[in-house]
Amino acid sequence: MVKTAKKSFHTGSVKKTITIKASKDKVWRKISNIAGLPTWVVDVKKTIYLSKKKRDVGAIRLIIFADGSEIEEHVVAWKDKEYFTYIATEGLPLRVYVATISINAKSKKIVQLTWQSYLNSKKMTEKQFFGFLAFMGSFYEASLENLKTSLEK
Repeated sequence: MVKTAKKSFHTGSVKKTITIKASKDKVWRKISNIAGLPTWVVDVKKTIYLSKKKRDVGAIRLIIFADGSEIEEHVVAWKDKEYFTYIATEGLPLRVYVATISINAKSKKIVQLTWQSYLNSKKMTEKQFFGFLAFMGSFYEASLENLKTSLEK
């Protein structure tokens, strides 16, 4: 008899923080350009606005990855020069994906940036979900390293 893995819903979170040697204004300018992802987020080929609004609550973007996959995201919270929160509405194997990118100035030229998210899966096995969580952690880390490199030039 073959035992099949039970598919169900799973909940988890990912949180990655990096220290960047740059001013808070410079870091905010880069991350608050929500269509500027190809310059630092891993495997993003193109990001386009789906809304007239380009900043703040109500801004919508479509992210197109190198493999052709697409994710639609909506900004749902925004505090200038501090954080923004967005939700993915299409393109992920999840029922819920909410993420916040926040910055905290440690000094005039040192910023701590945190990218954290809450996820709730569509039906998948526990192994599939934890594999996806691990992938997201690596994705955040590599993207944040790219961001750090581009801002510390």
